[in-house]
Amino acid sequence: MGNLVWKLMATGAAIGAGVIARKLTDGTWKFVSGGDSPKNPDDPDIDIKEAIAFALLSGAIVGLSRMIANRQATKLYAKSTGHLPKALLDAKNEAAAGTKSKK
Repeated sequence: MGNLVWKLMATGAAIGAGVIARKLTDGTWKFVSGGDSPKNPDDPDIDIKEAIAFALLSGAIVGLSRMIANRQATKLYAKSTGHLPKALLDAKNEAAAGTKSKK
């Protein structure tokens, strides 16, 4: 049951982060450029410099938003269950084992 709860929390966090990231990207783009964000940066009618700048901005904001949302979801899960989600525990244990074997 815990694994299912964690998957639902992680999915909800990712969806929420995506919505927030889009709003932040649009607002930041409007503040910086003075215009609306490109609807489709893949459109060849959009200047390549503008498309690259938008891709860099949106990628950074999406990555940061997802990381913050996942960290908060993990904290909430750990606080309510008393332990990290199994997937994170496994990854943490593997990393620790890899560090020990290198010494």
